[in-house]
Amino acid sequence: IAPRGDIFLALLLSRFLHIESGCDMEFLNEYATEFEDFYELTQSIRIKATLDAIDVTLGDIGKILGMVKGRRVAIVCGTGIQKYAHGSDVLRAIDGFAAMLGLFGKEGCGVSYLGDSKLGIESPFYTKARRVSKVNTDFSKFETVVVQGANPLSQMPDSRRVRASMQGVKNLVYFGLYENETSAMADLIIPAKSFLEKSDIRTSYSSSVMHVMKQQIESQIGISEYEFSARLCNNFNIDILPQEEYLEHFKSFGEKNGEGCLHVKSVESIPYREGFDSDDGEFLFLDEFDFSIEKDEKFHLITPKSVHSLNSQFRRERFVYLHPSMGYKEGEEIELYTNSGSVVLAVKHDNRLREDSVLIYSGTPGVNNLTTSKHSHEGKCAIYQENKVEIRK
Repeated sequence: IAPRGDIFLALLLSRFLHIESGCDMEFLNEYATEFEDFYELTQSIRIKATLDAIDVTLGDIGKILGMVKGRRVAIVCGTGIQKYAHGSDVLRAIDGFAAMLGLFGKEGCGVSYLGDSKLGIESPFYTKARRVSKVNTDFSKFETVVVQGANPLSQMPDSRRVRASMQGVKNLVYFGLYENETSAMADLIIPAKSFLEKSDIRTSYSSSVMHVMKQQIESQIGISEYEFSARLCNNFNIDILPQEEYLEHFKSFGEKNGEGCLHVKSVESIPYREGFDSDDGEFLFLDEFDFSIEKDEKFHLITPKSVHSLNSQFRRERFVYLHPSMGYKEGEEIELYTNSGSVVLAVKHDNRLREDSVLIYSGTPGVNNLTTSKHSHEGKCAIYQENKVEIRK
């Protein structure tokens, strides 16, 4: 499917599902009575022109509907759908298709997307303070900046702006496991401990599971987050409890299920089984969208995660991937640029890509020279794939 085409695919699937009488009418009549208005919205799309633009056929639509109608279906969404200014509309369109199928509130069904790993857990550390956006933080306004387990000089959007902003910081402290662009710029580096070298509690972005992680090995290198915090608190005369008390606090929000696994107590094991959170307990369909697929000489930017790395950790990619028909040789270096900046990378071929797209894996040095520090329309998210790219040798 074409980049940015996912919202149109979701809307067309909903439209043809309705035409083929494949909707779960029992669910819709009880929980989503405005489904006819949503169907009218899907009718605003020109079928042939849209299918051509997103590189999908009517046969593809039919195959997808054949696989999902009347079955238990889980729709798993990656982070790419949220890397555009209109990402919230994409998610709502996908949710709308799931609602037409009646997938909510049923075991083994629904839509999965990265959620809040702290859901249902009260933090003992929360304090009222002035907060800034993670997308376009102006670091130069702070005398001291502590970076913990992150690499903003690589992973924040609009790297050129981030670097200029960081250069205005008097005391840049890096606390982490890996050497990277941010640690290279830091005035002080504090080595951290890995999950094997400390005790911790971990919850999930996509389920109610809670993991108790006990220390497995001893290490003379680095300190844990608790040790780091305790030293700061002691130096600034701030009260802090023993580490075990905080671990017990977090564990108190969990309970074992029938299989002996620890789950967060207040998080539903099957989401939406008790209905929806709107005032009338109904599903809220997308009711409008203002977006079209633009055709020009520029290239769509795709920035997925690599199987070899975690963002800018581990084995980082150093290539731009193009379709072979675009005329660039493997190994040839090209410059990719946007109105935010540029990067020079060697070419690798990938037959899966469309000719109007370039793929650069997240964590590739310099990839975020190309991205914008603007926010999405909803949720103040980073929009890493909003800029379209131009190429020169």
